[in-house]
Amino acid sequence: MSLIDWAALALFFASWLGFNSILGLIGRRGGSLNADMAYIRTVWMQSMTHRELKLVDSQLMGHSINSASFFASTNLLLIAAVAGVLFGGENALKGFAAVGAESVPTRLLEAKLALVLVCLTRGFLDFIWALRQMNYTLALIGSAPELHSKTDRKAFSEAAGQLLNPALSAFSQGVRGYYFALAAAAWLFGPLWLALGVVSSFGLLLYRQEASPAARAIRNARRLLTD
Repeated sequence: MSLIDWAALALFFASWLGFNSILGLIGRRGGSLNADMAYIRTVWMQSMTHRELKLVDSQLMGHSINSASFFASTNLLLIAAVAGVLFGGENALKGFAAVGAESVPTRLLEAKLALVLVCLTRGFLDFIWALRQMNYTLALIGSAPELHSKTDRKAFSEAAGQLLNPALSAFSQGVRGYYFALAAAAWLFGPLWLALGVVSSFGLLLYRQEASPAARAIRNARRLLTD
């Protein structure tokens, strides 16, 4: 690989693996969409403990589970497609390269496809872990007893929130994997395309966390819930 390839690859891993840390810094400084949603989900679990019937909460969790299942299934299909080319032999690689990828040695082409595969695989594992935690949360909602003490309600809602928030955080990481998988796929056309893909994906994700209409709406909703 050339020096430009290594530099673009270093930028990719720094952005992909460091995104959560950067979000944490942003959240401590002024809030982010993920941080606001974590607070709102905690309030949701607090409201759940006040409801005699938990049907609405179960339906909302069911919707989240269906969404995670859809993404996991789609991810698995993409993994199969990329793996089919990567492990399909030299003819498969040559046929793929003929579509328009940069002309590089076979080993480097395999490395580029492997990077896409790694992104998709990590995203798939995130979706699977999110699904498991969502099912745990659903069981917790279904087992919620009649709580009359304010202290008991607070303790139970905090326990439920500590389970639900990591579940949805894993789901978000899985979705984020698609962005970086696309950036990794741009490497097929050259290292500069990889760098451009990383910067574009990173910038788009930050925009959606901080300045998108959805982020502003959630931030305003959190203020109302806090007051």
